[in-house]
Amino acid sequence: MTTQEIANRYYALAQEGRYSEILQEMYHPDTESNEPQGAFLPNAKGMDQLLAKAENFNSMVEEMHGGYCNEPQVYGNYFSCTMGMDVTMKGQGRMQMDELCVFKVEDGKITEENFFY
Repeated sequence: MTTQEIANRYYALAQEGRYSEILQEMYHPDTESNEPQGAFLPNAKGMDQLLAKAENFNSMVEEMHGGYCNEPQVYGNYFSCTMGMDVTMKGQGRMQMDELCVFKVEDGKITEENFFY
């Protein structure tokens, strides 16, 4: 798949909230996931760590009220999209979370993701 095809598929699945399927279908087994310095979630590398990171985040969520993923923009072998959610985090109350997500695609798989917030 091309970067554009990966970006389109990511967007389509994200519109339906199918993030677990995105990980399993479109991510390379050694994908790197990078958060901003000082973020509440750690960086991760490899499918086991990515799944643990997602599980860790989900365990902090008390209630999900809504979310969005805007259409991706493709630049060479990268694509980006803005994403956000309206969420109540355990012990922290309700908040809006917005981020810019940048993904690197190699050989038809996402090999790196970087989050900016």
